[in-house]
Amino acid sequence: MSEWQLTGTYLEACNCDAICPCRRIGGRAGGRSTHGVCLGALSWKVESGHADGVELADLGVVLASRYSDDEPGSPWSYYLYVDERGDQDQREALAAIFTGALGGTALRQFPWAFKPANQLGVRAAAIEIDHTPGRGWFRAGEAITVRIREPVPAQEPVTCVISGHHRSGRELFAELLEVGDAPLEFDLSGVCAYESTFDYSSAD
Repeated sequence: MSEWQLTGTYLEACNCDAICPCRRIGGRAGGRSTHGVCLGALSWKVESGHADGVELADLGVVLASRYSDDEPGSPWSYYLYVDERGDQDQREALAAIFTGALGGTALRQFPWAFKPANQLGVRAAAIEIDHTPGRGWFRAGEAITVRIREPVPAQEPVTCVISGHHRSGRELFAELLEVGDAPLEFDLSGVCAYESTFDYSSAD
């Protein structure tokens, strides 16, 4: 088994109303998405990390996704974008981690890895990420743009399975959630977002 670990910051946005009902709010279990179909984009900025001796610090990963609560098993359809600044070994390592191929945290916290899924593709892309708390943004080439407007005021503790319910985070409003990579194509504003940190490994 490959040995790997990644830590860093996390930011996502989806088409649910804030606070996203999929999350745990005040420790209460989440439920169905607001509209029954979830459309989203997720980003990870790796601050430190490695996989079998391959250094992964300072690289980014972005995922665009769609799933329906009413489809049996609610499988995720997704594109994974890995940082084109990485060399081939780094891009392959990130792809293997985030698709769940290397096991570990992914098989507990990434729904597209532990549930049925439709992988639409893995692409190298020009990834830009700024996870400034409360006003972050990220891009993956021409395919994805997310910008945060502001935090949701007076919120209870909110957690997300992807960064982990054992970690604190904060719910936000997204100024822009734009994905344009067929068949995933949507352009939204005023929807929910979430920021946190992550610590993933093969030991989980």
